[in-house]
Amino acid sequence: MKAMSLKEITAACGGHYYGDESKLNKEVSGVAIDSRKIEEGYLFIPIKGARVDGHTFISQVMEKGALCTLSEKPLGAEADTYILVDSCEQALKDLAEHYRKALGIKVVGITGSVGKTSTKEMIASVLSQKYNVLKTAGNFNNEIGLPLTIFNIRKEHEVAVLEMGISDFGEMHRLAKMARPDICVITNIGLCHLENLIDRDGILKAKTEMFDFAAPNAKYILNGDDDKLITVKEWEGRNPIYFGLSTELSAYAEDIHSLSLKGTSCTICLGDNSFKVTIPIPGHHMIYNALAGALVGRELGLSAEEIKSGIEALVPVSGRNNMIETENFLIIDDCYNANPISTKASLDVLATADTRKVAILGDMFELGENEKDLHYGVGQHAAEKGIDLLICIGALSKNTAEGASTGNKTVFHFDTKADFLAEMDTLLQKGDTILVKASHGMEFPEIVEKLQQLVI
Repeated sequence: MKAMSLKEITAACGGHYYGDESKLNKEVSGVAIDSRKIEEGYLFIPIKGARVDGHTFISQVMEKGALCTLSEKPLGAEADTYILVDSCEQALKDLAEHYRKALGIKVVGITGSVGKTSTKEMIASVLSQKYNVLKTAGNFNNEIGLPLTIFNIRKEHEVAVLEMGISDFGEMHRLAKMARPDICVITNIGLCHLENLIDRDGILKAKTEMFDFAAPNAKYILNGDDDKLITVKEWEGRNPIYFGLSTELSAYAEDIHSLSLKGTSCTICLGDNSFKVTIPIPGHHMIYNALAGALVGRELGLSAEEIKSGIEALVPVSGRNNMIETENFLIIDDCYNANPISTKASLDVLATADTRKVAILGDMFELGENEKDLHYGVGQHAAEKGIDLLICIGALSKNTAEGASTGNKTVFHFDTKADFLAEMDTLLQKGDTILVKASHGMEFPEIVEKLQQLVI
């Protein structure tokens, strides 16, 4: 990481240094909140979690060679070098903000209700054709994960692609204050986190908080087919750049042809430039991801050929529309997370399969007071798309099963994942194409694993 001395860190955190004054000019080699990831010369930031307080590991990390630790309480024999702060979590954010400001690097910030991760992967794939890119790993998109991602930016990186996820007002402010994006991308305004954000207008307000801490002369790249985002007309004298399917937008797609589960072919139009491209991951929503990637690529100086190559080089990640072919099944592993919009989009993908179509759906969380109706609507959509076998798991998913029962296909409901797994082999057939999708808390990767092991 970029060099930061203990003196610099103390000032950035607003802390008080305790220890050998001669060490103040020494530089940390890395930052970690997990004691297991501490290496020689690291700074340890002990976070108080719901079950574990990182302060209990301070002695251990110092023995492992940590240069210094933060602490919210005075330390005795536990550490000879530490920085006392009011809040380690706030210090983590303050330090990340300081570190970001010192970096000579372009940052792309991505948010939205649906498709943040797949859009991040697309943009990173495009930009990697020209630049050394750091992208958010896994789900490191919140107030703890984002600063850790920022600390992973090294001198060799030229662009950082940062995913930013929120569930309440004010969170995006805090994330953007750390990230300071040069390019802001918003995928859509959908139905998620309604318990706090109330409705789509609230979601729009919360997501566009990103703009408040964008870099000077930042670019705003928004989905022009979204009825809420299209109302964002100007920000500090700069107009957004819109993408979508309308020929009136800055970037649009035409000549769209589904290749079933092999992806989508289309022509992407960027002003005077247009090119044919094959998007290797299926789903209509991937067209929007490709358009966002194309616009970001253009803003950062990529040629049409480089953008095309980046789109076609996209590789799926586990739990995100990842196709897993076994001796018995084709599994669409999309179980990392779920909301009504993304689940309907995944059902659309499943519907293109030329085999028996099976959907294993679990509960979708944080949908507010309309959660039962929203689950019911997903079930109706499954019936409309002709899904041959729908398996619903969880208390809320009982409503999904009821919605699907309006059609004439086969529907099962199980209270628990264990109940389903006990009967799984009696429900499935060799050659099935199986979609697995639910909110992260349902822990459906276990189902994907069991499907891969199942012998019929």
